[in-house]
Amino acid sequence: MAAAAAAGRAWRAAGLLPPWRLWAPCRAYGAAAAAPPVPGARRNGGRLREHSAAELPAGSLQLTLYQYKTCPFCSKVRAFLDYHGLPYEIVEVNPIMRKEIKFSSYRKVPILLANAGSPLQLNDSSVIISAIKTYLISKRNSLEEIVSFYPPMKTVTEQGKEVLEYGNKYWLMLDEKETKRVYPVKEVRVEEMKWRKWADDWLVHLISPNVYRTPREALASFDYIVREGKFGTLEGLFAKYMGALAMFFISKRLKKRHHLQDNVREDLYEAVDKWVKAVGKHRLFMGGNQPNLADLAVYGVLRVMEGLEAFDDMMVHTKVQPWYQRMEEVIQKVAA
Repeated sequence: MAAAAAAGRAWRAAGLLPPWRLWAPCRAYGAAAAAPPVPGARRNGGRLREHSAAELPAGSLQLTLYQYKTCPFCSKVRAFLDYHGLPYEIVEVNPIMRKEIKFSSYRKVPILLANAGSPLQLNDSSVIISAIKTYLISKRNSLEEIVSFYPPMKTVTEQGKEVLEYGNKYWLMLDEKETKRVYPVKEVRVEEMKWRKWADDWLVHLISPNVYRTPREALASFDYIVREGKFGTLEGLFAKYMGALAMFFISKRLKKRHHLQDNVREDLYEAVDKWVKAVGKHRLFMGGNQPNLADLAVYGVLRVMEGLEAFDDMMVHTKVQPWYQRMEEVIQKVAA
């Protein structure tokens, strides 16, 4: 019974989002509850060292990302940090016990611990991106002051569930001069915000129904989750088989909730081609010659499907491949 319950928690952690690189939902901002570990400090266990924030010069921005590797929201944050060349450390969170985030009253991922002089916890993926981007552009305010511009608000969903949302999360908090430099015309900012929101409100909800579409695809997805995630032997075994079975049936419920077609691939294809059309034939990216925050958000969500059948189908049946390859190349170039 205990093992089954553990598996249940594991598939719930993965269930709302894609399994390819399933990264469970992440939403929130805030100063850390209790005193969080200082980003860059060494920890025993649970840490995947990717970019060492500990090696940054004193006084620079030190970042530690707590994540599930297969969560699309976490993937968005990584895409943003990688593109901007920001060193960071990764702590892979066990989706069952979640001991790695026991310091936080906020129990979802991603959580980003940022130290620009004093430790600060940020939680919602879009808030993380907007706040850090604002900090990189504008030196007028401290990171703590910037984060305060994204206040948490309690809202109630259509299902009657109380959730936390964050005000202004798609806005960069810039003065007039900075805004003109980043967004030469108002339409550029409006477009970026529109498609960042679209990635959160629509695109991400197409992932689970597609990667868990059939029992075979669900099992392949959970095989990836268990291999890439942080599971014990028994946890991984139960998560793989029981989680795959559960998510196959849950994906059908998600299909109904989001009013998807019987063949959910068609919804994925339509969404992706809609994005490609919005980018247009005469731009490399929505941001022009370089990706903007909308490009990074869409790329971050889609790449969690890499290695899965849904990803291969998307590449064959949509026009997204040239844009997607350009995104890969520009991010790899920064990393190199």
